[in-house]
Amino acid sequence: MYSQRGATGFKEKGKRKSLWHGLRRDKFLYLLMLPGLVFFILFKYVPMWGIVIAFQDYSPYLGVVQSKWVGFEHFNRLFSNPDFVKLLRNTTMISLMSLLFFFPMPIIFSLLLNEVRNVVFKRILQSIVYLPHFLSWVIIAGITFLLFSQTSGIVNLLLASYGEDKVDFLTNSDMFWWLLTAQSIWKDTGWGTIIFLAAIAGVDPQQFEAAKIDGANRLRQVWHITLPAIRSVILILLILRLGHVMDVGFEQVFLMMNGAVSEVADVFETYVYRMGIQSGQFSYSTAVGLFKSVIGLVLVIVSNRIAKRLGEEGVY
Repeated sequence: MYSQRGATGFKEKGKRKSLWHGLRRDKFLYLLMLPGLVFFILFKYVPMWGIVIAFQDYSPYLGVVQSKWVGFEHFNRLFSNPDFVKLLRNTTMISLMSLLFFFPMPIIFSLLLNEVRNVVFKRILQSIVYLPHFLSWVIIAGITFLLFSQTSGIVNLLLASYGEDKVDFLTNSDMFWWLLTAQSIWKDTGWGTIIFLAAIAGVDPQQFEAAKIDGANRLRQVWHITLPAIRSVILILLILRLGHVMDVGFEQVFLMMNGAVSEVADVFETYVYRMGIQSGQFSYSTAVGLFKSVIGLVLVIVSNRIAKRLGEEGVY
């Protein structure tokens, strides 16, 4: 009995010593990590205390401590709301279209960009496709209106000049989801290539040389060497993207939404804005936000476990 306790105590002491030694050895790395850690603690973890108001009838005058507890009343109200199915449908479809059409675009573009051999042209092209990312959604929405407005949009003016009928791009509910997806592709495809280009740069050049000797053309080199090399990066980003499946971007949807397309444009984020900011229903809007977060967390955990079973690294 004594020897077992002594061995356990010795192991624990050895672990503490090893931990302290690691901290002293890598102290500068931990100092570099400190600002990011403080940021996440102050702006990500501390505000999580506010989640409790989702289970309260919160009043700003009473505060969190004195507000009345109502349990899952706000969640029951959300699930029984006639608009819940519409909100879930719109949010899911916009995210699904983004996942199917936007997510692969940075991968495809990075593969194409990697094949450009002229260094100067490659850098100029990179800079051009990066620029839209730095434009705000207000500017993107303004450009969209200038291009696709039915009365004075450039596209409709060109169609009219050729004798074609004008198309109501902005007020057609059938086109709204496609319009949002096209905006996302144009704005963030270039920015998304940064990670994939960095992953491609880490591929051993000797593999390409060996493939050339074996007679593989550029397409086969991409398929059999480049894509397998960046597969883990693609999978990790896909898992992280699934965690935001309920987040479709408030600014983009809010700026593009109008009365004609409200039936397909209203998502959880715009609903939270109306309920929380405009109506002052803080507890109810927090419950909606918590529901979104739980769905994202479940999707990340499930997709990560699937990735692990398939032999991939996963996120954690």
